[in-house]
Amino acid sequence: MTEIIRKYFPHLTPRQEEQIAALDTLYHDWNAKINVISRKDIDNLYEHHILHSLAIAKRIRFREGTNVLDFGTGGGFPGIPLAILFPESNFKLIDGTGKKIKVAREIADSIGLENVLPMHQRGEEEKGKFDFIVSRAVMPLPELMKVVKKNIACDQHNVLPNGVLVLKGGCLDEELRPFRKIAEKTELSQWFDEAWFKEKYLIYVPG
Repeated sequence: MTEIIRKYFPHLTPRQEEQIAALDTLYHDWNAKINVISRKDIDNLYEHHILHSLAIAKRIRFREGTNVLDFGTGGGFPGIPLAILFPESNFKLIDGTGKKIKVAREIADSIGLENVLPMHQRGEEEKGKFDFIVSRAVMPLPELMKVVKKNIACDQHNVLPNGVLVLKGGCLDEELRPFRKIAEKTELSQWFDEAWFKEKYLIYVPG
C-alpha cells in the first residue's frame, strides 16, 4: 500500500513509513463508523487521499517552525499526511463537522503525531495567523480567500511567500479569474504518473 508513497517520496524515515503504513487500518476502521471518505473510494486511500495531499510537498518544503492551517480538513486531509512529512512544522486542522474532527484527532493520536492540533470550528471563527493555509476543494477559491485572508501571517519563513495552497480538479477558469495575475496553477500529472491525477491541480495564491 505504501509503495506509491515511497515511489514519489523515497527519503522517508522509518518512523514516517511506519506512520503512513498505519493509516490504512486506521482509516478503514474509522470510516466504517464515521463516513469521512466515500465508501467506494476508501480502497484508494493512498493514491486519492494521502498522495494527493502530499502534492503540496512537491511545491514547497515547509521549514522548521512553519505554521499551517488545514481549512476544512474533514478526516485529516491534507493536514495529517503533511504533518507526517514535516514533523518540525505545526499544523492546525479545523472543520465545522465535529465527528470528522474526532476521526482526525484519533488518527493523529494513534500514530503519535505531536505537531497536529485538530479543532472543531468554522474558518470564520479562526483568529490565528499562519504562514500557509492548505485545503482540498472545500469551497470556491474566491469564497475561501475572503475567509482566510485575515489568517495569513506577514512574517516570512519559507522560500515561497506566505499564502494559500489548494488542491482542486476540473475546469477552474471562473474560480481563478479574480486571481489570474497572481495565482499559480500546477498540474499534478507533472509530478505523479497515475491517470487519476489528470486534470487535478495545485493552486497557489500568495497572501
